[in-house]
Amino acid sequence: MNAISIQGLAKRFGDVQAVSDVSVEVAEGELFGFLGPNGAGKTTTINMLTGLARPDAGTIRIAGIDCTANPKAAQHLTGVVPDESNLYPELTGFQNLCFCAALYGIRKKERETRARELLNTFNLTDAGDRKFAGYSKGMKRKLTIAAGIIHRPEILFLDEPTTGVDVASARQIRQLIADLNQSGTTIFLTTHYIEEAERLCGRIAFIVKGKIVRIDTVADLVQPIQDKHVMQIAVSNGGSRLAYKLTAAFPHLAFQCLNLGLIRVDSDQPIRIGPLVRFMEDMGVEVKEARRMRLSLEDVFVRITGIEADAMKKEKEKGGGKP
Repeated sequence: MNAISIQGLAKRFGDVQAVSDVSVEVAEGELFGFLGPNGAGKTTTINMLTGLARPDAGTIRIAGIDCTANPKAAQHLTGVVPDESNLYPELTGFQNLCFCAALYGIRKKERETRARELLNTFNLTDAGDRKFAGYSKGMKRKLTIAAGIIHRPEILFLDEPTTGVDVASARQIRQLIADLNQSGTTIFLTTHYIEEAERLCGRIAFIVKGKIVRIDTVADLVQPIQDKHVMQIAVSNGGSRLAYKLTAAFPHLAFQCLNLGLIRVDSDQPIRIGPLVRFMEDMGVEVKEARRMRLSLEDVFVRITGIEADAMKKEKEKGGGKP
């Protein structure tokens, strides 16, 4: 039985079709990534799966339970970590966790024990008696995740878990996510960080403008580029004219001007840097650095969607609406 099964999911906000005909199957124990730029439909999809939004069309089954008409039918089996904290700033970390546990009907003694366990797990014991309002972004994110798993859910929905936190906190959060999955928790993870999805997920769905454009395992997604060779060459004075001349001189290679001082070289065969350097030096171009690049899921995403990873990050940093 699949932990999550959605078929033909659709949602419109006025003139905006936020989600269109989305169908996904997530197996029990899987860590499934939902990857796309800001505004692609990730948050709207997760809101429909968790009962925060009603779909205009389609069906939702969680752990075999039909949740299309009754979104709360499987609430006892799921945990939800929204992209923005839903905890109370005037309560302490400990009080927030106990309050969330009480909402799931956990008895007082058990919820206090569970709250202390999670504070320890997330390295928040020393901050447990401090008000949530005074927490750093990383601490707030960790406590929000702790609140989402206070009742030990079988299925966890995580919406952009590491956005806006420092590097050390992001690393710890990713490790906690991996540990939860290793312990058997099914995780549905939305993210715009490609490297995060590649590191954590077994399978990934690419969503763009409300539609899924590809679902596959990470291994199968990156397999077609395993034999590709890429090199980036930093030069003193380059540009499209240099790339054009290089293409004419080396027709078996593909050249792209990334900016005025950076040239990308792609090939199906190993790239010999010597002839390239000599050619550019003969043109009066100084080669500052040449390094081989490891192709990754980011390259696959760009090829499939046409969206640059840097653009995704900039969109998220600017904030704004995210249907």
